[in-house]
Amino acid sequence: MKFLVAIHHADDYDAMLVEDAEMHKVIDDLNDEMVAAGIRLFVGGLHHVRGAKSIRTETGEKTIVTDGPYLDTREHVGGFWVLEAADLDEAVEWGRKAAIACKAPVEVRAFH
Repeated sequence: MKFLVAIHHADDYDAMLVEDAEMHKVIDDLNDEMVAAGIRLFVGGLHHVRGAKSIRTETGEKTIVTDGPYLDTREHVGGFWVLEAADLDEAVEWGRKAAIACKAPVEVRAFH
């Protein structure tokens, strides 16, 4: 099964103020552990949500592109992993490690 492990940041999250060399090392170590376990398929950090574009459909094939995130919330996805794990329990265990390494809330969801 494939799972999304998403890291959530507050909209005012500033990596320059929060992330230091020690935090980067902990995250790098987690990435190495995931690779060694053979479960990491993809990992990516995202630029700040203020640079997002949202695309909505109107009628038929007409779309509207707007600046900013799709959802108007105080948090956004700041980065994520795509993992291949045996089941949700295993993915949640990796999610716990991600929450500790990133010092941020994590959401774990299965792909269809």
